[in-house]
Amino acid sequence: MTDHHDFDKNYLENGKGFKSWFFTVDHKRLGVMYLWAIGIFFVLAAIASFLIRFEHLSPGQTIISAQTYNVLFTLHGAVMVFLFIVPGVAASFGNFLIPLMIGARDVIFPKLNLYSFWIYCAGSLILLLSLAAPVDTGWTFYTPYSIDTGTNVILVTFGVFVLGFSSILTGINFIVSMHKLRAPGLTWDRLPLFCWAAYATSLLQVLATPVVGITLLLLIGERYFGLGFFDPAKGGDPVLFQHFFWFYSHPAVYIMILPAMGIISEVIPVFSRKPIFGYKAIAYSSLAIALISFLVWGHHMFTSGQSKLINIIFSVITFAVAVPTAIKVFNWLWTMYKGSVELSAAMLYSLAFIFLFTIGGLTGLFLGALAADVHLHDTYFVVAHMHYVMIGGTVFGLFSAIHFWYPKMWGKMFDEFKAKIAFTLIFIGFNVVFFPQFILGTQGMPRRYFNYAPEFETLHQLSTYGTWILGVGFIYMLYTLFKPVGAADSNPYRSVSLEWQMPSPPPTLNFKEIPTVTTSTYDYGTKVEQEA
Repeated sequence: MTDHHDFDKNYLENGKGFKSWFFTVDHKRLGVMYLWAIGIFFVLAAIASFLIRFEHLSPGQTIISAQTYNVLFTLHGAVMVFLFIVPGVAASFGNFLIPLMIGARDVIFPKLNLYSFWIYCAGSLILLLSLAAPVDTGWTFYTPYSIDTGTNVILVTFGVFVLGFSSILTGINFIVSMHKLRAPGLTWDRLPLFCWAAYATSLLQVLATPVVGITLLLLIGERYFGLGFFDPAKGGDPVLFQHFFWFYSHPAVYIMILPAMGIISEVIPVFSRKPIFGYKAIAYSSLAIALISFLVWGHHMFTSGQSKLINIIFSVITFAVAVPTAIKVFNWLWTMYKGSVELSAAMLYSLAFIFLFTIGGLTGLFLGALAADVHLHDTYFVVAHMHYVMIGGTVFGLFSAIHFWYPKMWGKMFDEFKAKIAFTLIFIGFNVVFFPQFILGTQGMPRRYFNYAPEFETLHQLSTYGTWILGVGFIYMLYTLFKPVGAADSNPYRSVSLEWQMPSPPPTLNFKEIPTVTTSTYDYGTKVEQEA
């Protein structure tokens, strides 16, 4: 290993070159490498989505064939979900921040952390190699089509299977680290809310990921050995695949969103200059969301032929998951009430998260209602709802984190004014892209279709124009972040949480002496006592 126990160097200075990074066990470097990796995959998936939307600029074929459309559709979904959003915040900022926030020098299993990253790279490479024989099943790999299609389903599903090991090992590492490495005085009721969110996420990763791994292994066995798990011609049940897949994939929604909620819980108190309101309610609601998320998978299958009773049960539980989510939103808003709110770029992304995720959550209630879902199922209403949750939630939360912890990670400051311009473009562009899709869905426009009827053309065109605004916003945001304007103070936002009480960028081993925490990490009346 190339890491040196040098307290005088920050983690960016401790060795240079590919080898010093790719073989490091420094949690901060691994977090940065995850961030770069998911950023690259986000760009790849975004390019596919821009091509998909450009194709919908007019009915019929515009720029690509129907088969190419299906391939790009699958590429966009698989890369965005399995390579970007699922590992996204948890692997990047989870790795970078959790040891700093709990007063540790690293995660408890540093080498396992490195192996997790290598496994992520291997799984990503396998999935991308499938592009040599493109898959056209969509990212859900629904049977029986995924059994019968001549495209390379085995390679892409095996890539996702390998990625699951990275997710599980990362979750185990975070859970054990938070149990065993917390600084003296950092009791559970003082633990940063980002850590609570990461803890709940890790539980989901460890418990839910094996289910989709086994499911995809059965699918591979079905295609390669002719087994009869899901093929009705061999006595299998294609709906069984949906049950297995959504038993994982609905908790996976919260693997994506819970870390972003943790970010919002960190950003809002800092830029409101107030302690978080209802700390315990927010912390425990993360665990409640994780628990309930295992019980609602059937709401994806209301039209699949389930019994009326089980549909009613899943509908009721779906409404129940809104309660702990609403607790978080209420407490975030109450934290800002009568606070000294500063509209920094990070805060703007957090406020956008609350607004957009609330729309996504409330529209989810329409889909949870049996009578409404029969009409809206597999329409563009579902597409809009999903993107308001995943992009309006996870991605805006990630952008908030990138801007908030930018000075801590790099020791530099970006131009706040330019960052706010980028935010404005991204916020407007996102809503222009996806809000018309709610209307398309209520009018009956099916999702996943290459062609569409002329009456849908205007709204499709409006949605496509929005991608152009969104793309300009993304590019301008990257330009702003890659052009820092000066060195940053160690704590430019005057936060009282533990990671801000050390130099920026952080030293290689974080702390010369493990800190002692004597107050809440959200107590703006006193200072956290430590030696950093």
